[in-house]
Amino acid sequence: MWALSREAARVVVLDDRDRVLLLRARDPAEPAKGEWWEIPGGGIEAGESSAAAATRELYEETGIRHAEVGPAVWQHRARYTFAGIRFDQLEHIHVARLTGPADTGGGYRPGGLEALEALAFSGSEWWEVDGLRDLVAGGGRVLPPWLVDQLGAYLRDGPADGPRYLGELPDLF
Repeated sequence: MWALSREAARVVVLDDRDRVLLLRARDPAEPAKGEWWEIPGGGIEAGESSAAAATRELYEETGIRHAEVGPAVWQHRARYTFAGIRFDQLEHIHVARLTGPADTGGGYRPGGLEALEALAFSGSEWWEVDGLRDLVAGGGRVLPPWLVDQLGAYLRDGPADGPRYLGELPDLF
C-alpha cells in the first residue's frame, strides 16, 4: 500500500507545574476510531529543522508562541492512516517549556490549522503524569503510547544525551 513517507516533529510542551498539554483529536474521515489525546506536531517542511517545525506546529495547533523548544529528546517511527491517507514517518519529539503562564481556561486558539486538523481537534487540556496514567488505565488513548512512562522518567532524570530512538509504534488505527 502506498504511504506518504516523511519526517515529522512533535512537541511535549510543559508548564511550570510539569503538566503536559495534549490535544483532543479524532479522525474526521473515520469517526468509529473514537477520540484520543495527542501531542502537537506535524510534517517537517523542506529546509526546516525539526526544532523549527516543532515550534511552528506548536503555534499552528495551539497558538502558543511563548515556549522554549529544546532539541529532540525522543524519536520513533509511526505508521498510521488519518483522513484516508496512509502515513509512514520518522517523528522527532522535542520538549518545550512555557516561558509565560499556562492558560488553563481553554483560551488557546490555534494559529493556523489545516482544514482536516480543524475538523480533528476539539480542544486541549493540561495533564499531570498521574492523570495520564489514570486516563490510560481507564481505557483512554494517548499518542504516543509511550508518553506516560517516558515523560515520568524525563521529569525524574532529565534528558538523555541525544535523542533516544523508541522503535516503531504499533499501528493504533
